[in-house]
Amino acid sequence: MEVKKWKSRRVMKICCVVATLLLLIFLLISVILFFTVFKPKNPKVTTHPTSLKNVEFQLHPNVSINATIVLNVTISNRNHGSFKFQNSIAYVDYRGTLIAEIPIEHAKIPAHGNFTITAYANVTTEKMVTDPNFYNDIDSGYFNFTSTAILYGEVSVFKIIKKGAKVTNVCNIIVALLTRKVESKCHAKVKM
Repeated sequence: MEVKKWKSRRVMKICCVVATLLLLIFLLISVILFFTVFKPKNPKVTTHPTSLKNVEFQLHPNVSINATIVLNVTISNRNHGSFKFQNSIAYVDYRGTLIAEIPIEHAKIPAHGNFTITAYANVTTEKMVTDPNFYNDIDSGYFNFTSTAILYGEVSVFKIIKKGAKVTNVCNIIVALLTRKVESKCHAKVKM
């Protein structure tokens, strides 16, 4: 009888050691994968040809310009997890002065997928005229704007691991007044 107890204890100890080793190997592989393959990557943000619409100039009695800037921005999710974000607002600044707000509706970007946002910013010169560089920019024929958007959401990997994330997107926008061309360069950063 004592031999059976001794054998069963020995088998139980071996099973516990093997189970512990397997668990440690699984945890080690999971940590390695998390810091290499599943490490969050910044999304790639590209802009497509954009334009000015509804442009109105007035020189007398005061200088005023009203226009709509059309921005087409594609966000490429380079991660192994999808990103679902909430409604947000993009802010357009002219030399540090807020001149327009662009609503961004909630959406979900699949893993290794793309999402295109078409945004319309209505710009008027009411706030821009107070800047001392405004008339110099009119003389040069170019306006420089900065668009900033912060998207709060959740990253989901294999629908198992879910983690809150914040994507900050900044675009530098150059508007040519005479040709009505708009050029922009954007960069984004993910924080989890």
